[in-house]
Amino acid sequence: MSDLSSRRETAFDLQPDADARAALAAQLGLDGLRKLRFVGKIAPSGARGWTLTAELGATVVQPCVVTLDPVTTRIDEPVERRYLPADLLDQADPGSETEMPEDTSTDALGSVISAHDVMVESLMLALPQYPRANDAELGEAVFAEDGVAPLKDEDTKPFAGLAALRNRLDDTS
Repeated sequence: MSDLSSRRETAFDLQPDADARAALAAQLGLDGLRKLRFVGKIAPSGARGWTLTAELGATVVQPCVVTLDPVTTRIDEPVERRYLPADLLDQADPGSETEMPEDTSTDALGSVISAHDVMVESLMLALPQYPRANDAELGEAVFAEDGVAPLKDEDTKPFAGLAALRNRLDDTS
């Protein structure tokens, strides 16, 4: 914090090399992290606060949740974090219940603002939770005991019972 100018913004441009990207990919459980760039600025905000604004760009490779084939995803996300001294943030009494604030971009100001840590956190939040290859189809699993008609996905739909009743009525007429 002491290296930042309190009168003007400080720019940064993080572009980890291949070894750093490979280590980060391993940390995040990715098959690969082809590109990663985090460009932005840290600027004074108000009397004692700071604001980090940046653009996150990354190309990640993850296993498909259906086939485990590699799925490549391009991520381009704006990022904003505000840092305020702890005395300006609402502090709850220890042990009391509180609701999560809607604004999750504000953090307590410490002795360091780490653009690297914000980059990693933003990348983690931007990753697809269930990456799926374009041609991946989830087949239908059918399980039943011997002699019992298996229950299929189609049977659990709200109007499946009506369709079965209609078919039985058509058969009797």
